[in-house]
Amino acid sequence: MTVLRDVLLILHFIGLAAVIGAFLVQVRRKGGFQTFWVIAGLVTQLVTGLGLMGIIDATTDGGANHAKLGVKLVIALVALVLALVARARQKRADAGQAKAKAALPFFHSAGALAIVNVLIAVTW
Repeated sequence: MTVLRDVLLILHFIGLAAVIGAFLVQVRRKGGFQTFWVIAGLVTQLVTGLGLMGIIDATTDGGANHAKLGVKLVIALVALVLALVARARQKRADAGQAKAKAALPFFHSAGALAIVNVLIAVTW
């Protein structure tokens, strides 16, 4: 079980790096966002996070902090939805059907929420 937990934790950190790395590289852009790595990282984080939560519940007497993990799950889901909206708006902007800045608030919000999730993980 320890090996599985370690593998999931490593994959969780890789997902984190994909989300925040892609966000920070593009944060100053006004348009033309590449959302693939943000979305892939968020999906990776969601899947591995749920797996880690199950392992924590199964292997510890006190169980996981469900309030903390519930808040983190909701934030991650909202970030994923925002990233998907940013991707859709960016595709419309690339096709000339919308303004170039249409995806900006959604992309920035998704990245900011990913950073908030890290802060919650470390401080709570």
